[in-house]
Amino acid sequence: MLPCRLPESPESQCRSRILDLVFIIDSSRSIRPSDFEKVKTFLGLMVDTLAVGPDATRVAVVNYASTVKIEFLLKDHFNKPDMKKAISRIEPLAAGTMTGLAIKTAVNEAFTEQSGARPPSSNIAKVAIIVTDGRPQDHVGDISAAARAEGIEIYAIGVDRADMASLKQMASLPLEDHVFYVETYGVIEKLTSTFQETLCGLDPCSTGNDCEHTCVNSNASFYCKCSSGYILNADQKTCSLKQVKVEMVVDPCKCEARRAFQKQAQAAMQQLTAEFADVAGRIERLEEALGRV
Repeated sequence: MLPCRLPESPESQCRSRILDLVFIIDSSRSIRPSDFEKVKTFLGLMVDTLAVGPDATRVAVVNYASTVKIEFLLKDHFNKPDMKKAISRIEPLAAGTMTGLAIKTAVNEAFTEQSGARPPSSNIAKVAIIVTDGRPQDHVGDISAAARAEGIEIYAIGVDRADMASLKQMASLPLEDHVFYVETYGVIEKLTSTFQETLCGLDPCSTGNDCEHTCVNSNASFYCKCSSGYILNADQKTCSLKQVKVEMVVDPCKCEARRAFQKQAQAAMQQLTAEFADVAGRIERLEEALGRV
């Protein structure tokens, strides 16, 4: 995915994509309480940049150290105040850095439809943002590869002593768009604007389309739609009037009456023909008799 640049004008065409977004945050012992508060501030700022709602972006948070805790699911909060309040209540878990276990938990429990993720048919992007300052104490390579194979786009943020090799193992390609590093938690907030650009989505209909009638945005793409009374042509762009098939409705009673009349007329003609033949025969015999006199 290539990041798009935010125009400075208020008519910016760059808007937050609709996502199923899961934050996976490291709260191991190496992170001081004050630094963990900065992580939560970063999450709150990220929420502010998103269009949050049941039909917009849904957010979940997975907290981990040596154990993993799902703080809230994609289906739990659909407005920013409730979501930010839930973030403010998150507490660090202390020892350990089981990043692989956290990613596996996110895939198996946070990104499921039961937990509020949209089905594949909805074409809603699934995105995980991992924040860590250390080296994983478990294997992340295979677990991250399995997550990416499930269609989850992974961004890895390393802070301070974070292991860059592990970040690259976790992140999606291209790595230059999915791996970030900051020296301290004090500057992690600066990544908010970077992610706002990275997660933005252009409005395809406003940037040019060939639809004859109506252009409809569909996540990162669009499709054409015709006005009532028209159908979309094979080129999926132009429209044609619907062909109205007119069927002649014949009154069966009239048909029966016509057939009955035809039968009666045919019988009458046959009878007249027979009578005419009989009269003609009589005249012929009478003429023969007169000719013999």
